[in-house]
Amino acid sequence: MHFEDLPTTPRSEELVDKAFSRAARAGRAKQGTEAQESMLQTAANILSDNLGNVVTSWPDFELVDPFYYELADATLADTDVGGVDRLRQHLSEVMWASRQTDSIKEEYHGRIRNADSDTARKHRKQAFARLADITEQVEDELFAISEARDALKTLPDIRADEPAIVVAGYPNVGKSSFVNGVTNARNETAAYPYTTTRISVGHLERDHIRYQLVDTPGLLDRPAEDRNPIESQAVSALTHLADAVLVMLDASGECGYPIEDQLELLADIEATFDAPVLVVCNKSDRSTDVEADLYMSVETGEGVENVLDAAIDAVGYEPELPFEG
Repeated sequence: MHFEDLPTTPRSEELVDKAFSRAARAGRAKQGTEAQESMLQTAANILSDNLGNVVTSWPDFELVDPFYYELADATLADTDVGGVDRLRQHLSEVMWASRQTDSIKEEYHGRIRNADSDTARKHRKQAFARLADITEQVEDELFAISEARDALKTLPDIRADEPAIVVAGYPNVGKSSFVNGVTNARNETAAYPYTTTRISVGHLERDHIRYQLVDTPGLLDRPAEDRNPIESQAVSALTHLADAVLVMLDASGECGYPIEDQLELLADIEATFDAPVLVVCNKSDRSTDVEADLYMSVETGEGVENVLDAAIDAVGYEPELPFEG
């Protein structure tokens, strides 16, 4: 699920203006009571449909993959919306307004049909006032939904149904160089709305299976105690996504962080993720003075393919094949 395709959320004033201007055009095409009926039906239908579409354009969060649910919740928690539960309440209020406009249409439809022209016009004006009032009652909800859409549309387009290898480790240990190298630099970057850093997602194919390599600057490059609650929830989201984790170490110390600190981060990641964790010593052309599962040098290319093969083996992904009778 990616939120980039969510439509722009209209404001209540826009909806009322649109509904009443269309209704006026519809009324000019007819006369008397019939004109008032047409105006009521047009205005109410536009409001009901547009308010309903605001809600139905969003996914059912009960069916959203846990990775995207937690990532969305973490993102919205750092805005005035306040999280997915609050967003769902706003959506529920807007759906209530959509249904109310239908009810008003049904209530006044009979009154107008059985009235003379002047009375029908008075009933239609009363109905318009109530339609406008209902729509204005959800002005704050529409604004909050719009804010949520703006925040979530920048989330990275990571596919929860494709195997993912998360790359972790302190800054400057070679994570981005590795991801760029094995994906031929055809990687995509997207901003985390709740940090100043960016996520990098690279793709590669092996045996007709597409793998995602996810580099997470600002999250898995420092100890858990240094993360704020929103960042911690984003890490929790990644635990739903990761099919394997590569933790990269720099035994040479050139990254600027002591190996002791790097090993503490490794222990933290091992305790956080249920997925297989592979320890990779990068810059092996300069130092191999640390115990690791694999050794490589992104700079020279030595051992890179072995690391990639090991990561793919750790994922152990087997696509679902169609039934063969």
